[in-house]
Amino acid sequence: MLKLEIGRIHIKDIQLGNETSVKNGVLTVDTQGLIKFLREDERIKDVKLDVAKPGEKVRIIPVKDVIEPRVKISGGNNGFPGVTAKQAQCGEGRTHVLYGAAVVTVGDIVGFQEGVIDMWGEGAKWTPFSQTFNLTVDIQVADGLDPHTHEETVRIAGLRAAEFVGLVGQDMQPDEVVTYEMGSIFEETAKYPDLPKVLYAEMMITQGLLHDTYIYGVNAQTILPSLLHANEELDNAVISGNCVAACDKITTYQHQNNSAILDLYAQHGKEINFLGCIMVPEHTTLSGKMRASDYTLKLIQMLGADAVVVSEEGYGNPDSDLLIICKKCEKAGVKTVLITDECAGRDGMSQPLADTVPEAVAVVSGGNVSHVVTLPPAEKIIGNVEAIAVLAGGWEGALLEDGSLQCELNAVIGATSEIGYHNVTCRLY
Repeated sequence: MLKLEIGRIHIKDIQLGNETSVKNGVLTVDTQGLIKFLREDERIKDVKLDVAKPGEKVRIIPVKDVIEPRVKISGGNNGFPGVTAKQAQCGEGRTHVLYGAAVVTVGDIVGFQEGVIDMWGEGAKWTPFSQTFNLTVDIQVADGLDPHTHEETVRIAGLRAAEFVGLVGQDMQPDEVVTYEMGSIFEETAKYPDLPKVLYAEMMITQGLLHDTYIYGVNAQTILPSLLHANEELDNAVISGNCVAACDKITTYQHQNNSAILDLYAQHGKEINFLGCIMVPEHTTLSGKMRASDYTLKLIQMLGADAVVVSEEGYGNPDSDLLIICKKCEKAGVKTVLITDECAGRDGMSQPLADTVPEAVAVVSGGNVSHVVTLPPAEKIIGNVEAIAVLAGGWEGALLEDGSLQCELNAVIGATSEIGYHNVTCRLY
């Protein structure tokens, strides 16, 4: 039995100051204290902090990751076990979160595949992080770092910043407490013998070349598909290490608040018996895809699931992984629902996925990554707006003379999220 209590401390504003505190819903961050803390890593040359609030005409670019500030109160180690903290079981005890706040890391990594967050107007419609109060952490690394070390430095800095800020919630009384509790598969099946048993298979970008996801600090490209209790991902076990197309990368914040898990949890004991999560690595080789799909099906069958929800991360090459899993599950008699997005061309008329199978009869779309939007001029830029020229979904000339951006949804963080953590879907005609 794992029981996780999430205590939400509602954040209604954020500002920089000389202390870290929360008073009447206003989060104040100790500017110099946080900068000093992050610069303990000698790979970091400079840190710039800023704030972006919903409705302000602020553009953040290029965004690396988004993280929710939290603190562990009981039942494990504070931070991200296996990464910034010693190994400990996630998913039980009590965790306090600064609900409505986010740490956003900013800065070039590999020159492309980071994204844009607009806090107002047209751009705000497409990203969920236009609605959070964002502490931006712009990291400049030491000269001469190789790309993997550069990425790791910025990734760890974002996690450490979230820990630094999250500590303020340690002795606070939360505004609300949400409880996630689930026993063993045998216990839950005994409680709900007549409900269909449903698993969630979460595909993760694990293709190398800075396309990585980490579980308890382990690079998931090295693992076989693995079973997690649903609470573990909601409690910091999974983090993003991706420099992939911004629209459908699963940021660390989205892992911490995985909407597919939350939706399945909400139906547990009512319409379904939610068994847990299978974390599925995505591979570039056919042998890797076949191994992962075979192993995923084996776990599904061993656990006796009647149905599985499969979410993708990325598009193109991973479409094959998604459809191979679908075909094998359906042929084995396991009802399969897919969550993906589409790369259907700017007019939406091209083939939406790189692969297809006739067994894919229940598919949820998160939208078309190629859809072009025009984002109006910002009054304030956090980062470097010229980065749009090399982002996936941007191009040379995407920055217009008046300061507007014209880009595909590809470039907007979370715009077509394949776990459903976003604002858009498709409409059938």
